[in-house]
Amino acid sequence: MSQLLSLAVPSSARARSLITSRGTFASFDTAPGTSTPHRGTVVMVPGFMGSKEDFLPMLSPLSRAGYRVVTIDGRGQHETGGTHPIAAYAREELARDLVAVVEAVDDGPVHLLGHSYGALLARVAVLQTQGDLALWRSLTMMNFGPAEVSAPQRERLRLLLSVLNSMTLDEIWPFLESQDSTTQDDVRSFMRTRWLANDISHVKAAAEHLLTEPDRTAALAAIQLPKAIVSGSPDFTWAPEGVTEMAGPLSAQLIAMPGGGHSPNVHRPEETAAALANFWNTFTSY
Repeated sequence: MSQLLSLAVPSSARARSLITSRGTFASFDTAPGTSTPHRGTVVMVPGFMGSKEDFLPMLSPLSRAGYRVVTIDGRGQHETGGTHPIAAYAREELARDLVAVVEAVDDGPVHLLGHSYGALLARVAVLQTQGDLALWRSLTMMNFGPAEVSAPQRERLRLLLSVLNSMTLDEIWPFLESQDSTTQDDVRSFMRTRWLANDISHVKAAAEHLLTEPDRTAALAAIQLPKAIVSGSPDFTWAPEGVTEMAGPLSAQLIAMPGGGHSPNVHRPEETAAALANFWNTFTSY
């Protein structure tokens, strides 16, 4: 599950309903300050059970570095929500959503970043469009492995799928809720509200995708697009060696974030943002 420590929204972040050819997506849109040169635009895709808020801690440092950042709630997630048939959550359909988001952002090719399940969808979008340079300036996959999740996570997802037809999301929440006593009350409340806002078809589809995702490393390696892999640790969602070993075949820059856990965007946001800005700065004139 995506992790949060705070819900503080930077003053430069604007909550926005992003109208696209495939529907309206809830988003935060954060632009660099007027005295900071615009170095590029980033679109960030959250993971399973996540939302646009997962990236809040990185918005200010990336804005200071000159990047416009657009974070979204995907189809069926949190404030994008809605009820859709299961077919609307096919990997390829969700990848088309990302293309529509980039077209609606309308700020040239973007640096695409996906966290966990969001990286799965980002990879599909890049492959589906053959790395179209009119859309993508680079691809970053954060805490995402080459194929399906680790064995312990597969067991948990199968258990979740087994109860989704007999229990409501509200009834399931106590089994998912963090037991960390240091979690702030507003964050705890938000996490529950976010979970309940999910379309149950989205939850089912995402769980199936995480259980069945094939290894697409070879196909992605053939795409001539700058790539980076962020590996926060410790993380048990994917086997850590699988995450880091992708970097070689992909000719990707590996950004290791010890202490970042599954969400270096939350636990080491300043360091993660700085490393990403250094990577993206290489391609400002790409």
